[in-house]
Amino acid sequence: MSKTLYVGNLPWAITDDQLEQVFSPFTEVVASRVITDRETGRSRGFGFVEVSTEDVDPIIRSVNGTVVGGREITVNEAKERQTRM
Repeated sequence: MSKTLYVGNLPWAITDDQLEQVFSPFTEVVASRVITDRETGRSRGFGFVEVSTEDVDPIIRSVNGTVVGGREITVNEAKERQTRM
């Protein structure tokens, strides 16, 4: 089973691979994705990392607040996407 983490306040130039490298010392990363604007292709400053463990608290404590590309990132367990009406 895996869990997905939300990562906020990312530097604009970070790539999916660089985001994976931030988490790989702490866990096995299944997938990482920086969210980009649909029209411009520019990063929206947040992303998601799927990890291969259910116990994400130690990972969040290790990575939350670290500085990546000059920005202090925030890490939380991702919440289910709400359906739009």
